[in-house]
Amino acid sequence: MSKSKILGSTLIIAGTTIGAGMLALPLASAGIGFSTSLLIMAVLWAVMAYTALIMIELHQHADSSATLHTLAKQILGKKGKWLASFAMLFLFYSLCAAYIAGGGAQFGDRLAQWFGVEVSATQGVVIFTMLVAGVVTIGTSTVDKVNRLLFTLKLIAMASVLMFLAPNVTQSYLLSMPLQQGLIVASIPVIFTSFGFHGSIPAIVRYLDGDTPSLRKAIVIGSAIPLIIYVFWQVVTLGVVNQSTLLENQGLSALIGTLSSTVSESNLAGTIGIFADLALLTSFLGVSLGLFEFLGDTLKKNSANRSQALNRSITGLITFLPPMCFALFYPQGFIMALGYAAIALAILAIFLPIVMVSKTRKLTTDVAYRVKGGHIGLATCFTCGVVIVCAQLLISAGVLPALG
Repeated sequence: MSKSKILGSTLIIAGTTIGAGMLALPLASAGIGFSTSLLIMAVLWAVMAYTALIMIELHQHADSSATLHTLAKQILGKKGKWLASFAMLFLFYSLCAAYIAGGGAQFGDRLAQWFGVEVSATQGVVIFTMLVAGVVTIGTSTVDKVNRLLFTLKLIAMASVLMFLAPNVTQSYLLSMPLQQGLIVASIPVIFTSFGFHGSIPAIVRYLDGDTPSLRKAIVIGSAIPLIIYVFWQVVTLGVVNQSTLLENQGLSALIGTLSSTVSESNLAGTIGIFADLALLTSFLGVSLGLFEFLGDTLKKNSANRSQALNRSITGLITFLPPMCFALFYPQGFIMALGYAAIALAILAIFLPIVMVSKTRKLTTDVAYRVKGGHIGLATCFTCGVVIVCAQLLISAGVLPALG
């Protein structure tokens, strides 16, 4: 396998993982401190990398072009396919709702800051959603061109933010301890969502022609790159603002304002806000395109008498209207929506792969590659999945404190 393809696949996995969820890490970690958040991130990265390798093992039982739904139907039957489809929809809608809630507020601030145009929070959400919906509805090629430019700018902005915040890090801030045990558990779903890349695995398998050694290398390195970047991000965010200030300024806009004030003497102070905008926008474009195409394929089966333009318009409404309504009713719902997305991600990235591989291992032992760890590895990952889901359910029930 060519090194170019392996490198490309590694970067796709890293790029898929690094997104708007990165912005939520300081909000989720504000009450637990740097060292505790570092431990949680390391554990969750290991779980996600392990289950991604399980997906590679599963792809040995199917064609290289198989999707998660195809695997679920082949191994678990129609019930498995419906579960995968439901979890995928739930994940897409939750993420879109989070990005609209966070991006709409940011968009309104930018209109006022750059153009002197004052808009209400509701207007900001609606205009932001309509702009992205227009790009996605026009077609994938348009999204690709826009996303390439935005992604390049995002990397430049991220590097600038890390460099200009780093000199302001205070060691004592990084030594802060958790304020209460409940905050530790409550932070897990949001941090977990920041490591989601499993949706890109089928495309990587197809691109690398199912070559197992190349896939293993791409997954391990590609998922480790975000972990390293997240560690630096946590250092420069949790290390420049004391714990009490972070807790008092919960919410994405408040976080950006607090971090920006730290480097107010620099001409690049606004870069923090720009990076946040680009992270939200690129993530929203990618996720909404995936949801749009997923719904579009379903609607095509019942749209023989409709024009393509009408089909795309209807698909656009179904794609963007529900998450926009959520953002309008819960304008501070960025962290909330990411928490709910963790439930769907746990189903897709942990429970389904474990159940499927358990079944395939019982049916056959004649496979070229099998992930190490046996029953203990599977049971450990399954337990982590249960903790993630239970944590979010307890937050929803008010038993655990809500974040953000």
